[in-house]
Amino acid sequence: MTKKQRAAKMIELLKEEYPQVKCALTYEKPHELLIATRLSAQCTDKRVNMVTPALFERFPTVEAFAEAEVPEIEEYIKSCGLYHTKASDISMMCRELRERFGGVVPDTIEELITLPGVGRKTANLIVGDLYGKPALVCDTHVIRLTNLIGLTDTKDAVRVEKQLAAVVPPEEGLNMCHRLVWHGRLVCIARRPQCDKCRIREICRFATKKVNNEQ
Repeated sequence: MTKKQRAAKMIELLKEEYPQVKCALTYEKPHELLIATRLSAQCTDKRVNMVTPALFERFPTVEAFAEAEVPEIEEYIKSCGLYHTKASDISMMCRELRERFGGVVPDTIEELITLPGVGRKTANLIVGDLYGKPALVCDTHVIRLTNLIGLTDTKDAVRVEKQLAAVVPPEEGLNMCHRLVWHGRLVCIARRPQCDKCRIREICRFATKKVNNEQ
């Protein structure tokens, strides 16, 4: 089985397992997804979703965040961890959105990664979820699972993105990544993957090797 064939079968099986899928972060406005994604670094989406309602109520616009004092932003996001850095990034990010982009979240990866605190993972999520463009959101779940399955062979997010782009149809990338995130949380859990319950074990190199070792 080639990697393209393996990827195609994986996508098919994941669609059957998770037919309806969307970003796990809760947001209503474009800049809110940008901020929520920054908060999600080394923090669970569940925790971010607990924090953002009060944060977005206090600062409802890009302008409000741009004018905010960093210590006040910190007070709202302390439980997300790394809150000093995140609050500073959010403040500077919104100032640049206001000054360089008229308060509008850019729709290209190239522009997005020029914003403070925005890397390719965040930029891909924005262009995919907000603007419906092809995107590969290579977070820790996607990197871990695609390595186990045999589609990628590196922990470097940029290289994983390139390797997946070579075997995954562009129109499938975003939802594939969302499905892998859910699968990583519910079934293929870090350090204790439940291969016996896994819908995609038939095309997973790790599961195949595990079965062979147990025989």
